[in-house]
Amino acid sequence: MEYKYEAVVDKDGRIRIQSPVHLKAGAKVFVSVPGDDPDPVINGVVLSETALAAAWLNPEEEAAWDHLQ
Repeated sequence: MEYKYEAVVDKDGRIRIQSPVHLKAGAKVFVSVPGDDPDPVINGVVLSETALAAAWLNPEEEAAWDHLQ
């Protein structure tokens, strides 16, 4: 399962997550920092990710692609 959290960088350059997070010790975490002038193609992909996940991450879709695993 994937989780996403919003964070900001404070004046000392430290990443501060905006909500409480409870992760297992040793969990892998990926940090993505959008640039000041993001690539419109990548930006479109990121913006559509939630909508696509809703359409793709469901039991019917998983069953349809199960034979390829």
